[in-house]
Amino acid sequence: MVGHDPQRSGWAWEETALTQQAVAGLELKWKTQLKNEPKFLHALTAPVVATGVLTPEGTKTLVYVAGSSNGVYALNAADGSLVWSRAFTSRVLPGSGSYQGTFLCPNGITATPALDRGTQTLYVIAMDGRLFGLDLATGKDRLPALPFVAPFSKSWSLNIVDGIVYTALSQGCGDAASGFYSLDVGNPRRPLLRRLLLSPTDTAGIWGSSGAVVGNDHRIYGQTADGKSDPAAGEYSNSVVAASLPRLELADYFTPRDWEQLSKEDLDLGSASPVWFTYRGHNLLAGGAKQGVVYLMDADSLGGQDHSTPLFVTPPLGNDERSCCKGKGIWGALSTWEDKEGQRWIYVPVGGPLSKGVPNFPLNNGPNPSGSIVAFRVGLDAASGKAVMIPAWVSGDFNLPSPVVIANGVIFALSTGENADQNTDRLKNTRPASLLALDAKTGRVLYHSGNLIHTWVHFSSLAVADGRVYAVDHDSWVYCFGLREKGR
Repeated sequence: MVGHDPQRSGWAWEETALTQQAVAGLELKWKTQLKNEPKFLHALTAPVVATGVLTPEGTKTLVYVAGSSNGVYALNAADGSLVWSRAFTSRVLPGSGSYQGTFLCPNGITATPALDRGTQTLYVIAMDGRLFGLDLATGKDRLPALPFVAPFSKSWSLNIVDGIVYTALSQGCGDAASGFYSLDVGNPRRPLLRRLLLSPTDTAGIWGSSGAVVGNDHRIYGQTADGKSDPAAGEYSNSVVAASLPRLELADYFTPRDWEQLSKEDLDLGSASPVWFTYRGHNLLAGGAKQGVVYLMDADSLGGQDHSTPLFVTPPLGNDERSCCKGKGIWGALSTWEDKEGQRWIYVPVGGPLSKGVPNFPLNNGPNPSGSIVAFRVGLDAASGKAVMIPAWVSGDFNLPSPVVIANGVIFALSTGENADQNTDRLKNTRPASLLALDAKTGRVLYHSGNLIHTWVHFSSLAVADGRVYAVDHDSWVYCFGLREKGR
């Protein structure tokens, strides 16, 4: 699934081939353009990969993407050939809400699918809100299509835990209420739908690219968008929220003390997904958004007794101009891994130049006017024993970085090339995306794909499996990068 696991760590811990020594030998193995029509900023979802799928033609590794024009595709990871595809039909038409038919509500598939290896099922939300459960090998229905979310709503990357499919909704698309949604498909004859709505209006959407984050503590987490913070009235905007699993009952929340100013300036927490992890027996959650600061929270008590006191807050990392809508600050999702020495790392994608008040990073890998990856180590404060974030390094320039994926001490990320200025025609003034591999402990560039990717991509991510890295672009191309064969 997006972010590799339910916690959205981005850590491909089972990968062995893509080492620091080997990644300089990456090359483009194949690229395949799919028959999918982009809608505004959206085209293909981020790829997800299943290894060892027993197909009618033998065992294969398959790469899955869904498309904005309401279809899903399975490609052979060996050569990029199409193994199967499904085109969904809709029996309803989109409404005429204020955002409907815009880049905010594009009337197409927006949620990255997720796969369940236990049942050999790929789950996809079609644009009419139905959940499809498809056989990994053939694309045939493994269960009836089930109504899940409102037609033409904006749902985010799917998560699966214990046979229950989770998503999050935002921006009032399809007149859908914002919040967490789950569908228990353990018994397809009696599917159980649950919702936790976080506002009685169309505010408090969860729209970080990783969607709903599920910890190993039987809680689900998300960061919400602009609106009021009034828990007594059921308003949880500009907050980090946690709910219990599987019942989706509100368990906890953190609301910054300056939430009113954040809402006034449209600097909501919704622009990125947090990441859940453990460190020396502590359950932790790290998240940041447009404002450019990162909050490190105790996942068992997000904001302390007053719901407004996290464990640690970084100084602003970017967005000194406090712009809401130019891609500055933190967007997409945070990532994390633990190295062989037991050191925990956090990676933050920051758009735009770094803040003038950014903390002192021991390693700086060059100018980064368009964006960068910022790395922290996690430590414990000597006096309080509380977890803190220690600056480690800053990367060179990324033209709006994607969330990172980590494998064997290497981080992979896209320089997406998109135009994030919402006051302009965002289909213009873009640049082709590129794939970079960096040393996870220093930020040093180990590989740069150059001009191998045709166009830009919006709010996307990477997949890593079996020594290969997969990406997509806005022209509906799927790319596979792998290691050069020995002797070549």
